[in-house]
Order: sequence, then C-alpha cells, then structure tokens
Amino acid sequence: MSEKSFKASSPPDLEAVNTATTTSSSRWASIFGGKDVVVGSRIAPLPDYLKTDDSDRAETASEILDRQLAAEDGAAIQYRTCSWQKTAALLFSEYICLAIMSFPWSYRYLGLIPGLILTIVVAALVLYTSLIMWKFCLRHPEIRDVCDLGQTLFWGKKWAWWGTAVMFILNNTFIQGLHVLVGAKYINTMTESDTIGGCRTVEFSILVTFICWIGSLPRTFEMMSKLGTASAAFTLVSVVLAAVFAAVQSSPPAKAGSGDIVYDLFPNASVTFVQGMAAFLNISYTFIGQITLPSFIAEMRDPREFPKSLWACTIAEIIVFCVVGGVMYAFVGNNYMTAPAFGSLQDLYKKISFSFMIPTLIFLGCLYASVTCRFVFFRLFRNSRHLNDHTVVGWGSWAGILLITWIAAFLISQVIPFFSSLLSVMSSLFDSWFGFIFWGVAYFRMRQVDREDGKKENKIFDMLSNILNVLIILTGVMFLTVGTYASVQGIIDSFEAGEVAGVFSCASNGS
Repeated sequence: MSEKSFKASSPPDLEAVNTATTTSSSRWASIFGGKDVVVGSRIAPLPDYLKTDDSDRAETASEILDRQLAAEDGAAIQYRTCSWQKTAALLFSEYICLAIMSFPWSYRYLGLIPGLILTIVVAALVLYTSLIMWKFCLRHPEIRDVCDLGQTLFWGKKWAWWGTAVMFILNNTFIQGLHVLVGAKYINTMTESDTIGGCRTVEFSILVTFICWIGSLPRTFEMMSKLGTASAAFTLVSVVLAAVFAAVQSSPPAKAGSGDIVYDLFPNASVTFVQGMAAFLNISYTFIGQITLPSFIAEMRDPREFPKSLWACTIAEIIVFCVVGGVMYAFVGNNYMTAPAFGSLQDLYKKISFSFMIPTLIFLGCLYASVTCRFVFFRLFRNSRHLNDHTVVGWGSWAGILLITWIAAFLISQVIPFFSSLLSVMSSLFDSWFGFIFWGVAYFRMRQVDREDGKKENKIFDMLSNILNVLIILTGVMFLTVGTYASVQGIIDSFEAGEVAGVFSCASNGS
C-alpha cells in the first residue's frame, strides 16, 4: 500500500477496530486527525457500483480509498490530490469572506457582549459537528458530496438523496446569487458619481455573473485552493483595513445615519425579536459551511488529516470575526451601522477597503458553483472517460452546467436584492439541516453501530454527548421554524419600510 494513501490504523477485524479506540493516541487523533485515527464500522452497505468480485469479505475504508487513488493514476485530470494545507486554503476562502462585514450589524442588535459570546459558541458547535461529519465520511470514502452523505445517513432512502440534493443546489445557488448582488453593489459604490446608461444595477449584475462563470471553470480543488489562498489573504487585508478606518475616521458618513456614536454592551430594549433572530442567523450563516466539507474531504489524498485544516480555520475565524466585528461596531455605533459595514466608512476609506474584497466577491461564488457542478457532473459521467480526460463533451458539459447555475444565481440576486435578509433566509432554510440536524442524526447513527460492535464509552461522557446532540437537532429545528419566520418577516418589514429597491431595480445599490 502506498505511503501516500490512506491507511486505517486498525486491522479489518471489527472487534479490534473498536477496542483500539481506548488508546490515548487514537483519542487525540479523533479530535486533531492523523495516522492514529480509528475508522469505525460502516453505517450503510457498500453501493453496488463499488462492489468487487470478492463477495466473501467487506472492503475496509482504506482499501476503497486505495482503489479510488489507483483509478486516477495516469489520468489527465486527478481529483484526490489535496493535502490538508490545500484543504485549509479552501476553508479559509469559504469562511474568511464578505459575511464578516455583517458581524458589526449583528452586534448592533445582539449587544457587544452577547454577540461575542454567540460568535464563540457557534464556532465551537460548528467545529464539533464538522468533526462528526468527518468521522462519518471516513467510514464511507465513496461519499463525494453532502447529497451522498444525506442518503447514507437516512437509511439509504432515495427521498433523502433527492431532498438533500434540492437543498444543496438551492443553498449553493443562493450563495452565488449573494455574490452577484454584492459584486454589483461594489461596482455601484465605485461609480456612484458617474452616469451609467441603461439599467445600471442589472447591467453590473450581468457583468459579475459572466466574470464568475469564467472564474469557476477550473475542474479540480487543487487549482481552486491556490485561488482560495489569494482570496482569503485579500479578504483579511480588506476587513482589517475596514476596522482600522472605522477607528481613525473623524465620523461615519452622514448618509449612513445621524446622531451620536453609541454602542450597547447588551441588547437595547427597542430591539425586536425579528431583528435579534436575524442577527443571530447572520452570525450562524457565516460559520456554518459543512455543506461543502464532504466535497473537500472527497478530494483529499489522506482524509485523516482533515481536522488540522478545520482547527486552523476555526481559530482564525474566531479571532478575525470577534476583532473586526467588535472594533467596527464600537467605533461606528448603532446609528450609522450598515450591512455590509463598508457603508459605515467615509467614501475614500470605504472604496479602499472594499476594493480588497474583489477576489473574494468572485472566488467564493465560484467555489460554491464548482461544488454544485461536481454534484451533477460526477453523476452524469461516472465511470466515463469524460470524467478524467480532456474531452470536448466533458469540458462542454462542465461549462454548460456552470452557466445554468450562474443564470439562476443572477435571477436570485435580482429578486432578493438585499444583503442581510438574504443571509438570514439562507441560514434559516438550509443551515438548519446542514449545520445542525444532519450531524446530530449522524452522531446517533454512528453511536448505534459502535454499540452493536461492542465499543464501550464512559457512561457520563456518553450521556453528555447524547444530550448535546439532542440539543443540536433541536437547534436545527428552531432555525427551520422560528428562524424562517423571522427571516421572512424581516424581508416584509424591509419592503414596507422602503429600505430596499424592487426586483430587477435599475437604481444603484451602492453603499
């Protein structure tokens, strides 16, 4: 077996696998990853398309992955090529993004102290549920995306695959639409004093859509990770500059608000339930990105190393989100806060800091488009030469699928043309499943199989873990019900207050 390939640290015997979990090294590896990770038993049987002629023995996860790697040897396009460092770059590009600039807006309604506490709590929950998802994927290396995972998780039912697929595609397309919206917002911000012929916002949205389509054409995550590294670096510069400018500017621009600069350590009595829930959903949306993680793991050469990427990104997230969000809120205050917070800066400062966000405005939408395209492409061309070779059919289909997703994203950007409410809608509808419910269910499915295999756990630890995962599922249900109500009501309130333009509006949406 190749040293570069994934080797389970346990023998094929299931009893030996489960007793191995008592070692100290494997306990640490279950949190931080590495060669001592112990892979538990499968939840679902091996799919028919992966079965070999050897029907007397079930293949281990290691052997399945070795077959996948061997199948790509010598191919023109290889997918399982990412190291944990390259995967970390993908995570950084996904999380260190424009949504950071909604944190000051969230703190405005939650209060600074509860807002910072919620930021850390949500980050910890997402880290925990992401580790559960990783362990689930290790048991089933054939999983290529969250749709495969959904079907495997819910007893192999076809309705689970279709339901997950619909949410998966809608979520990713909404995110693409968000980036079309903000891309047009950036161009409008930079050209607000210029006279633009025609319907300026729609025209800018079309331009951004075309640029993003071109940017999403690379076929492998290895290439996307290089672009993601640059994207995350530029985003970090952008948000740090915004925080510095908020501190040094003489005052926020008059068009952003009026009155004294005042911030609240705790929620103001005037904050409504809808506003508070929307603020909480905004924070949650920024952290919850598990929908793409199975796709990232599916292109790692050694999936055991994934937690290293996860921990590096989570630590960076907490620091950047808390510092940038807290500083900007304290220096801008309640009366001048906008979403994204670039609109709370004076014109020159706004244009400088916002401009560093350009790579992320393009790349992150491209990343989600690529994940969606993989979902369709790998199913259309499974076991076909078009999957790994440079063929006209392969590249034409790849480009065509991407184009369809970007056209849909453009339409979404014109129908829901406001930043914070779009984040809230996406968070309540999709993060309820992909951020909470899926992973609570995954924990109980894995725990059930481990008990059947005779794996022992400390009774107190087991009870606390059960309680935690029940709460995680209930949190997802709250997002789906109460969160969706608050998001929809927030949109209605925004339209009634005249705070947003209508659909396919030609008016500038610049900050």
